Parts: sequence; C-alpha cells; structure tokens
Amino acid sequence: MAHDGQDMALGQSILLDDLLALTKAAIAPAEAVLEMARQSVRETVEEDGRVSGRLIEENQFAAHGLAWLATYVESLRQMQYWADKLTSEGSFGEVEALIHQIAFGEYLSQIVGGIQMNQGEMVRLKDMGLGRDAMMSLCTDAVTTLMTGGNTQSARSRLVELMQERSAEITVGKTALDDELEMIREQFRRYAVDKIEPFAHEWHLKDQLIPMEVIEELAEMGVFGLTIPEEYGGFGLSKASMCVVSEELSRGYIGVGSLGTRSEIAAELILAGGTDEQKQKWLPALASGEKLPTAVFTEPNTGSDLGSLRTRAVRGEDGDYTITGNKTWITHAARAHVMTLLARTDPGTDNYKGLSMFLAEKTPGTDEDPFPTPGMTGGEIEVLGYRGMKEYELGFDGFKVKGENLLGGEEGKGFKQLMETFESARIQTAARAIGVAQAALDVGMRYAEERKQFGKSLIAFPRVSGKLAMMAVELMIARQLTYFSAREKDEGIRCDLEAGMAKLLGARVAWANADNALQIHGGNGFALEYTVSRILCDARILNIFEGAAEIQAQVIARRLLG
Repeated sequence: MAHDGQDMALGQSILLDDLLALTKAAIAPAEAVLEMARQSVRETVEEDGRVSGRLIEENQFAAHGLAWLATYVESLRQMQYWADKLTSEGSFGEVEALIHQIAFGEYLSQIVGGIQMNQGEMVRLKDMGLGRDAMMSLCTDAVTTLMTGGNTQSARSRLVELMQERSAEITVGKTALDDELEMIREQFRRYAVDKIEPFAHEWHLKDQLIPMEVIEELAEMGVFGLTIPEEYGGFGLSKASMCVVSEELSRGYIGVGSLGTRSEIAAELILAGGTDEQKQKWLPALASGEKLPTAVFTEPNTGSDLGSLRTRAVRGEDGDYTITGNKTWITHAARAHVMTLLARTDPGTDNYKGLSMFLAEKTPGTDEDPFPTPGMTGGEIEVLGYRGMKEYELGFDGFKVKGENLLGGEEGKGFKQLMETFESARIQTAARAIGVAQAALDVGMRYAEERKQFGKSLIAFPRVSGKLAMMAVELMIARQLTYFSAREKDEGIRCDLEAGMAKLLGARVAWANADNALQIHGGNGFALEYTVSRILCDARILNIFEGAAEIQAQVIARRLLG
C-alpha cells in the first residue's frame, strides 16, 4: 500500500478530495435534522404548552434518542474544530485525516441508519418521529460522499498501518492541545508506565488498596490541587490539564486516575459554596493531599434519585449536628479524612429542598480497624472492577459533625451545591473513560501484533485491524468532545449539556474499546492473568457512575427540550 493516501490495489485515493470542505458541508444537514428531531420530540412530550416530565418518561426512547443525536452532531462539530485547528498549525497529517474521515463516515451513517446507544439498543430517526423530510435533508452530496467513501476498509487498514509505524507516539493522532498540556501528558505518561502499569493488574487481582506511596507521590506532583486556585495552595491550572492528567493516570489504572476525582468534587463544593473560613481551612489541605476526601451521597435504594435521601442531620443545642442513616457505594471511605456528606436537615421535606451538605471529619482507618470514628461503621462491597480504593456501605448512628462544617453555613443548600459540581465531575469522568479506552487500544494493538494465527499476525486480518482503527477513531472523537466541555468550563460558560455528552459518549467508547480488545485476545482475554480482563471490568462501571447512561441521556434531553 502506498504511503501517500493512495490505495494501490484499487487504484484510487483512500482519502477523499477536499476532505475538510466535505466534512464542513456535512455539518449543516446534520444540524438541520437535529432541529427537526428536537421539534418533533418536543411536540410529543409537551402538555399544556410545557415539557412534561411524565411524557418524557413515557417516551424515553425518543427523548434519549434526541440526546444521542445531539451528542453525535456536537461530536462532528468538535472534530471539525480539531481538524481546522491542526490545519491552521500545519499539523493535519495523514493519520489525522484518516481519523477525521472515518469519524464523519461512520457517525453520519449511524445518524441515517441508527445510532448505537449501546450494544442492544439502536435508536433511529423514525423513533424521534422523523420521516422522509429528514432523510431527504441528509441526501446532500457531502453527506453521501462521506457515507459511501469515508469509513472504508482501505481507510481503516491504512490507519492501522500508520499506527504501527508510529507506535512510539503517546496518542494516535495529534490532540490539538498546546505544548504545555502535552508536556504534562508526557510527565504523567512516564509516571504511569514506571509506577502504575507494572503493578496495577496485581493490585486488581488481589483487590488491594493503591499503596500510600503512590498517593504521596501524586500529591507531590500536584494531582490533588491541580485546579485549586494558587491562593489556596493549588496550581490553578485549567480543566483541560485535569483532563490530560486523568487520562494518563486512568490509562495506567482507573483506580489511580480516580484518586483525584474526590478532591476535585470536594474542592468544587467548597469553592462554589463554602464560607471564607472553610476555604482557608480545607482547600490547602486538599491541594497538598494532607486531607483525603470522599463523597458520601448515595443511599441504598435511592440510586440517582438524590432528592429522596433519608439520612438525617439533627442540630443540637450546641450547634453541632448528629447524623443518622445509611450510605452506599462510597469510594475510598476508609482512608478518607473528610466526607462531603449530603443529609436531610429539614425532616418535613421529602425532596431535594431539605438537603444540606457537610464537611464531615473522620479518622482514617487501618486494615484492622477501617472505621474507628465513633458513630460510624462500614463494610466493603466486593466489585468486579474499579478496585484500588474499595467501595463501602456506611452506617451512621450518633455520628457528630461540627456546626462550623455545614457547607456555606446555611441549611437547605446541599442539593444546589452538589449540582454545581456536576460539570467538573462529568468532564473528569469523561477523561477517565478516555484513559480506559486508550488502555484497551494499547493492549489490543500489542496483542494483535504479537499473536500469530494461520501463519501471520492477527493485525493482518481486516476484522482485527478494523476493530483497532475504530477504537482509535472513537477515542479521538470522545477526546475532542471532552476537551470542548473543558474549554467551556475554563471560560466560565455553562457546560452541563456538553459535559454530559462527553461523559455519555466517553463511557460507551471505553466499553466498546475494552470489549473489542478482549475479542482480539480471543480465549486468552477471558483469562484473569491478561490485563485486558481487568480493563473490561474497569470500563463497565463508566456507564453507571456519575450518572448512568440512561440518566445522562434523560438530563441531556431535558436541557435540549427546554
């Protein structure tokens, strides 16, 4: 095969002529269909001139399909932004062109023929009430050309050939981030290769906590104070830097990549809703890693319905609070020094209005006594993956919290305070998903090159190389969508919609990549000794936590419908 984008076997170019002009021209028809879908779904779920929550639930397939369609259209926009930016910098090479072309070819084809919400659920335009008019609006020369000639076997094969040639590069294709961020990437990639990847699988198999030595090293590297303002002891870096760090650490092991998540949530809560005294007390300690936090929100049988929380916080005459209730799925709870704890302070409410947030101090536990703090008990929840910090059920009975540790010093603000953290939390989760997806591509690629079958490497078979190509392409799509939401957050623009899209797509991509990587391993992938078995388990949680895929689609749909 030629190295100039020419397919010698077919005598024609793999890369489409005027690619960037084609892809740019294809966006407007996709946007037009999205608007048709939005109007159609809105008419379906509208009651008395207002969007009805009941009707959205009754028409979830249509509403969630709208969310996925919007995610795909935004993905295409951001891929165009990425390609244009690299072109302006003179960095849009053959690898990037192939990724861009395949991305548009595949996602446009799915918009027309059916979007995969997951492996078992396909949503089509007809499910959103659209018919011939929508299909006709997509029948433009640009869309048709990309659908027929964009994601071809030749393009996928050429991309994988280039991936093999450039295996030393950290990412498949340039990311379009600035040099400072790429230097940060290199630093944390080196750390992950040296200090995480050689040990991660053993930690997983033995269900061990990540060594404190690693946590201390990450603290020294500034992971826990990455985005905390300098005035409070942090580095004051961008959300984009958080994405890069989370990517590379999660690429090594999602447990390590997730260590910073709790600090990110706690810091966001305090920065947005804390008093000056709380900021001065807690933020420097979080930034330095002196205090390790954990998020204590979820309760048994409540799941995503945080408004129905029943854990009670009763204020005594001394101004302090007594906590009673149960929490579950609490990550890294035993080691934590402080819990961002959501509890009901108004017993007369049964919704989000009566909830308050606390900075509840506790004593870190040991293996022998994981929960030594009076009024608090806990038990480990054994899990498939996402190990390294452990998950716990917690019980509170007479647990004391100082009155000064009521976040913001005002009751009833807890749910609103938590909502203000969701943008950053979902951006960070999307970045973790990218890291896991990249890890899957790493091990899948390595195995496909090394494993011989029928006299040649697995990577020589088109259905193997095709899997690897699509893994790389969707990885870049999810990456650019995540970076976009991070840029908006850094610029102070509301980005709950975009962050939700990044998390929704990133989680699906991580699972697809892990599944494909395991398939490439064949029977060996099913053996616990192979790293890919862990990556598959780790990837699975991403579609559940920080907003399950269905909840995430519901939230996106509500925003789109107004």
